[in-house]
Amino acid sequence: MSNTKKSGAKALLALWASAMASVAPAEDHNALAFVRPASAPGPLDNPLKGYCPYVTAGEIHRPYSMSFLYTSWKELEPTEGNYAFEAWEKKVWSHPRAKGKHLVIRVYADYPKKPSGLPDWLRTKGVREKKYRDHGGGMSPDYDHPQMVVAMERFVSAFGKRYNNNPRIAFIQLGLLGFWGEWHTYPHEEWFASEKTQRRIIRAYLKAFPDKQLMARYADGVLADYREIGFHDDMFPEDTDNGKEWSFLARMRRAGHSDTWKRKVVGGEMEPHNAPKWLGGQWNHTLEMIRRSHFSWVGPYGPALEPENSREFLKRSDEMVRKMGYQFRLEEIRHSARVLPGAPCKVVLQGVNEGVAPFYYPWPVQLAWIDDGGKILSKTNLNDDVRKWLPGPFSLKADMLAPSKAGGYRIGFGIEDPWQGKPAVRLANRLPMAGDWTVLGRVELGTGAK
Repeated sequence: MSNTKKSGAKALLALWASAMASVAPAEDHNALAFVRPASAPGPLDNPLKGYCPYVTAGEIHRPYSMSFLYTSWKELEPTEGNYAFEAWEKKVWSHPRAKGKHLVIRVYADYPKKPSGLPDWLRTKGVREKKYRDHGGGMSPDYDHPQMVVAMERFVSAFGKRYNNNPRIAFIQLGLLGFWGEWHTYPHEEWFASEKTQRRIIRAYLKAFPDKQLMARYADGVLADYREIGFHDDMFPEDTDNGKEWSFLARMRRAGHSDTWKRKVVGGEMEPHNAPKWLGGQWNHTLEMIRRSHFSWVGPYGPALEPENSREFLKRSDEMVRKMGYQFRLEEIRHSARVLPGAPCKVVLQGVNEGVAPFYYPWPVQLAWIDDGGKILSKTNLNDDVRKWLPGPFSLKADMLAPSKAGGYRIGFGIEDPWQGKPAVRLANRLPMAGDWTVLGRVELGTGAK
């Protein structure tokens, strides 16, 4: 055997040795193989967590799984009732930096420093705007104008018909209202939408996107009455919990949203241009705010857009991703060591979510039979709901029917991304992979010991 082959064989044996604690005798059909898999650093690009940068803000320097898309209402509905969704998708979704990434989307009507996002045809219907110089200047529309409100409701309905069932979409932020679509017009509070208008827009989003995780900027005020929406903090971690009554978490506590993270996603943008500060001298504060807020992702601005390459910055950037959102690690694997062909094979998993939040969509949890050539012979969707794996321990028990042909087979574990049609959530374990599947162990199918 060549030295290269010997090294490869030794590496494979070492991997299994680090994972395996004990295996029951093969001749006992009722015996379970027992494995305590070694832990490993969590993946940096697991789906629906981590960094979510702009695709048009220059080079992205760290691994990421989502892209943030801002777009104007004017671009999506250039003429009344005619939606340019397909043209927008071709132009933006296909950007090289968005390739293979899930998307977070916010639509705006007014973005300071940029041309107005209000469709021109609404001006002809009498919707007026107020010019301002704050934040770089812009034009703030009359959000309560009857034509404006009806048009927003109609747009949100069309937006939902297009994207509610699109599995590439990760999260939809409630935009349209206020500067940047952030639901405020500070310091001109009197320009903002009335409570009546806000409620109409919220209801429009909830009706249009029953299957998507929605996010709003502020948890108090009108949003205090809605439990179906998550939140984004766009001054993380500076204003996350700074002792002021207007801070992000103070608003959530006041509105009774302290436990909303258990069902609805929380994320948002880091204080613009200050990632070196928050991953430098203020690092401990950043970690504490991740813990308190149960943040799942950071974007569009965040460490991924910074060219900083110091060892400390890179290490903390990776640690930040692993702290945010979910991180699943298996602690114990039990499975039938040997079964008869076509008979049930028992699989029992004990694991822990090491993150600060759950996974927010009901992606299928699956087991698969894999032959020695890597072919997937069959896969089984389990009844387990991954959304219930809150921070802390979780368990899974299943019986899967073995293949009908005797021989040796591997058991694969996966959480399938409906967009990609294959397992996408990887574990914080040092376990072998068979394609996109995590290999839990090997089972012999036969009538007796050999």
